[in-house]
Amino acid sequence: MSVTLRGLTDDDLDDLVAMEQELFGPGAWSRQSLAEEIVGPGRWYVGAESEGALIGYAGLWFDGDDAQVMTVGTRPEAQGRGVGRLLLDALLDRARELRAGAMFLEVRVDNDPALALYRRAGFEQIGLRKRYYQPENVDAWTMRKDLT
Repeated sequence: MSVTLRGLTDDDLDDLVAMEQELFGPGAWSRQSLAEEIVGPGRWYVGAESEGALIGYAGLWFDGDDAQVMTVGTRPEAQGRGVGRLLLDALLDRARELRAGAMFLEVRVDNDPALALYRRAGFEQIGLRKRYYQPENVDAWTMRKDLT
């Protein structure tokens, strides 16, 4: 599968909303939240495209010191094919370009594929947030990767 990365725009909102619903169900961001997020201050969002279709997306937030992974999502049919890692690597590259000292993220404790992806990329668990994910009240691992 050939995958290219590109910046996300308002033209991608229909696809983003559909992917959010597919991946996160009741916890999915609304169209309005996504529209604000992809152009928000300190935000950088990238999409993964294959054969003209958006198959994944990822975003980061940079506060001037550290970066935070906002999301990495891949359509189910593209999972396990390296798309998530390609997106995560793009976020890490961008954080390094911005001279971020570290990258942080939060991931559901029961999301084994995402946890494996982040561990392979060198992220370490640093804490546990109780009932972080709403409305399911699922705990989340807080993870960190040093970029210096």
